[in-house]
Amino acid sequence: MSVTIDISGLPAERVFVVPSPLGELGMALHALSEPGHHPDLQGWATAVSSRLDPSLADRLCEADFLWRTTFSDVFSPFAALPGGRGLPGATLAEELDQLDKLSDEQFVNAALEFTCQLRYDVQDPGPLADPELRRRSLELAAARGAVQERFTLRLLEDPPVVRAWFRQLMLDCEEAFFADTWARLQPQLAADTRHKTELLRRKGLGEALASLSGAISLDEEAALITIDKLAVGRAATGDGSLVLMPTSLGWPHVHVLRRYGWQPVITYPASGSRPQTPSVEQLTRRMEALSHPVRMRLCRHLARAPHTTSELADAHGMSAPEISRHLAVLKKAGLITHCRRGRYVQHQLDLPAVARLGSDFIEGVLR
Repeated sequence: MSVTIDISGLPAERVFVVPSPLGELGMALHALSEPGHHPDLQGWATAVSSRLDPSLADRLCEADFLWRTTFSDVFSPFAALPGGRGLPGATLAEELDQLDKLSDEQFVNAALEFTCQLRYDVQDPGPLADPELRRRSLELAAARGAVQERFTLRLLEDPPVVRAWFRQLMLDCEEAFFADTWARLQPQLAADTRHKTELLRRKGLGEALASLSGAISLDEEAALITIDKLAVGRAATGDGSLVLMPTSLGWPHVHVLRRYGWQPVITYPASGSRPQTPSVEQLTRRMEALSHPVRMRLCRHLARAPHTTSELADAHGMSAPEISRHLAVLKKAGLITHCRRGRYVQHQLDLPAVARLGSDFIEGVLR
């Protein structure tokens, strides 16, 4: 499954790499509410959570469905600005001003998009205008608990009040912990932005996208970007632009904003923040390679020391061509390496690649 972005007619000058303070705050809130997704941030999450004022913590619980299991588009308001060429603000206050420019319908639809199963990639009147969608939204919110039901009801009854409440909540988070966090992360994000912008200029969009994540690829002939995701969806840049948004706190997630009428945005882990995670296709290939009993036996040999094809054939009572076929599967999956010793080629198990299989699988499905 994948999400695609049609970039037909998109000129190079309308591809931007820009960090977002509001987007990174959304990722920070996600990491605080789902520390299991981000084990490397558990120390930071524990320290921040222990210092939170109880009233702020309670208010965060009221709206955590906006960032706990999904990443709401309310954290990328620039993408909804008219013309499809908006960019994130330089400060959190600037981006909250952008959020204020959204209509009530845009804000409500973005806030309820996932939990209330609103249509995402087509034009939809939304629950403010459609009584049936309003009823359905409240019904689905109630199924997720009284807290979310109350929040959804408040949002549908008085969007401006909830928007003001949300804005103040973000400002209070900035004062409580995010200002310090952003000051620490901003230089890294700025460096990544410069590097990716230079890569775009020198090598083109294909090379730049490949450097973001193994989950992203470009078919230049079809003018189509494909992002390996659990969801299936499609977006297009049209006359607008494409924004690539680095995050330090969001790894391993690759988020794609593809809302109807909003410009496409790809949020990706900044370089150097974490290792690249293999695509789901690569993970599938590796697990399938290890599922065969002969290849498992070969791995046991190759984990201890390098061996030639002939040595493996003798040890396993098989022909050299049979061993070669199994080695080719393991090599294609990226599980073995080889080196030449004189006239002989020796194969060895790539222990770091195998050791990472468990964490790679978790990171791949969380992406």
